[in-house]
Amino acid sequence: MKKRIAIPLADDNLCEHFGHCRQFAIVDTDNMNITGETLIVPPPHEPGLLPAWLAGQGVTDVIAGSMGQRAISLFNNHNINVFTGAPLKKYSDLVNDFLKGTLEAGANYCDH
Repeated sequence: MKKRIAIPLADDNLCEHFGHCRQFAIVDTDNMNITGETLIVPPPHEPGLLPAWLAGQGVTDVIAGSMGQRAISLFNNHNINVFTGAPLKKYSDLVNDFLKGTLEAGANYCDH
């Protein structure tokens, strides 16, 4: 099954606050294998903008540290799965954990 995973970045690591990252890693997978990786710069932050923008990029899944409930709902409205509470580590490690089914998703500490 093909997936396109978006991860907000601070350098090569997961950015702690989803809406304020400077770039996203977009990782394409097919049958549990990584088939491509791209780094893209998001548009300027506006509430509610990123879910539609990432949907337009063909994203199927988002791995995040923290994210507001409204953003999660907007992603779900675009049929994008959201995994919050991920640890702050390299995006390539997060994708490999996701593919192996060992991604640690924990508490979502965002309060908006």
